[in-house]
Amino acid sequence: MQLGKIIGTIWATRKYEAVTGYKMQFVQPINSEGKNLGEPIIALDTVGAGPGEIIYYVTASEAVIPLDVDMAPVDASIVGIVDSINLES
Repeated sequence: MQLGKIIGTIWATRKYEAVTGYKMQFVQPINSEGKNLGEPIIALDTVGAGPGEIIYYVTASEAVIPLDVDMAPVDASIVGIVDSINLES
């Protein structure tokens, strides 16, 4: 799992049938200190997250597991919303 911050939402009038009903979000990957890591990605939202929230997501073949279908063309899925991050010095 990786951390990210939702920076936007994608609206699509047509989607692949298996992902109908799921929002697509722009996610900026971040580290545990909130610093950006690389370029933003698009992830399917399975938890109802919104812009500005810190989330965690999965990628690759694991991205289909949270969906209610066996197969879908999904590279990343949001699987949780982060309430807080505590770092020990």
